[in-house]
Amino acid sequence: MATATPGTAGKSRPAAWRNWAGNVTATPARVVTPASVGELQETVRRAAEDGLRVKAVGTGHSFTAAAATDGVLVRPQALAGIRSVDRTAGTVTVEAGTALKDLNRALAREGLSLTNMGDIMEQTVSGATSTGTHGTGRDSASLAAQIRGLELVTADGRLLTCSEKENPEVFAAARLGIGALGIVTALTFAVEPLFLLTAREEPMGFERVTAEFEEHFAENEHFEFYWFPHTGNCNTKRNNRSQGPAAPTGAVSGWIEDELLSNGLFQAVNSLGRAVPATIPSIARVASRALSARTYTDIPYKVFTSPRRVRFVEMEYALPRAAVVDALRELRAMVDRSRLRISFPVEVRTAPADDITLSTASGRDSAYIAVHMYKGTPYHAYFTAAEQIFTAHGGRPHWGKMHTRDAEYFASVYPRFAEFTALRDRLDPDRVFGNDYLRRVLGA
Repeated sequence: MATATPGTAGKSRPAAWRNWAGNVTATPARVVTPASVGELQETVRRAAEDGLRVKAVGTGHSFTAAAATDGVLVRPQALAGIRSVDRTAGTVTVEAGTALKDLNRALAREGLSLTNMGDIMEQTVSGATSTGTHGTGRDSASLAAQIRGLELVTADGRLLTCSEKENPEVFAAARLGIGALGIVTALTFAVEPLFLLTAREEPMGFERVTAEFEEHFAENEHFEFYWFPHTGNCNTKRNNRSQGPAAPTGAVSGWIEDELLSNGLFQAVNSLGRAVPATIPSIARVASRALSARTYTDIPYKVFTSPRRVRFVEMEYALPRAAVVDALRELRAMVDRSRLRISFPVEVRTAPADDITLSTASGRDSAYIAVHMYKGTPYHAYFTAAEQIFTAHGGRPHWGKMHTRDAEYFASVYPRFAEFTALRDRLDPDRVFGNDYLRRVLGA
């Protein structure tokens, strides 16, 4: 893909942009890589003058077209790095184009850590928070909920500084803004002294894990599990703070579990399943027993995150936590009575209620069900059937993952939806930051 030269706010020749999964493409008129906030402000002003729309794109890990544009594509990777660390306040301010993996490693060197994080760390901080990236947690919430301040370039090129005290109405929404309110240039996260987590990974039967779901949730700081369709098998993971000592996975055993089984072998069996779908149920029964129980203790990002090299497409819905077991059982019954062949496990996680306007956990304790299909495999029938189950429970789709919902639906499941759209009308009345995806999910 063509890129622009940092430091000049230069433009490249038009070139196709493609997301990580390869299911979304776009051909922008210009690609710009600003080297300063001032250059980004000028880029936005020029685009507005030229009648072009502007979208910032991170590493493309979203499965929706939230960042797609035929106008000016802004790549913020030159706006990267830690600006400052305030140990007294317990915060770190970081440039928007910083990759989560770089932030996590830099914080660890400073003896600091985020409280919670998602299961991959390839995304930019602004891309991850703007789409609602989350991990799992009983008490600790999504990445966006850990934001204490942010900077935002608005449609007229102004730079807004936002926090609970400064532009609080913008702060309430822009922590998870789907790129609709402006371009985030910096984020201030709450951090804490580096700590240890002990992870316990353990196979468990579907009936047991669903019957004991609330018990596992209550007893663990971070609980999640994967169900393997066409089987009654699950793999559970419980992460809790530990006094130590550190006991990381061994080099060989870690490689076997995380690379050979979870990536290398998983890639091979998915390729076989795509070529010969009839083999998938048998493969699932074998694959669901391949991972054994293990316990290890390490610093947070090494426990929360894992390498994900097998490419897929994904749909994920946030449900009221009390509804998740019923919904998962309905999903299993649907798969069992259908002719679908599903080679990817279904992931279940949790999050406490937060106060972000369009967070999937806004105002309610939530649990997430994520369904996946291997890249290149037909997914429409599976995702459509799953979505019918999720929406029947008042589900809210992840903003960066596949769904078919529109503004009318979101107005019914987000009590503060009109608050967000009114703010958008004020900050971007001409839809400088608009695109087809935002038109569908937020309205014209």
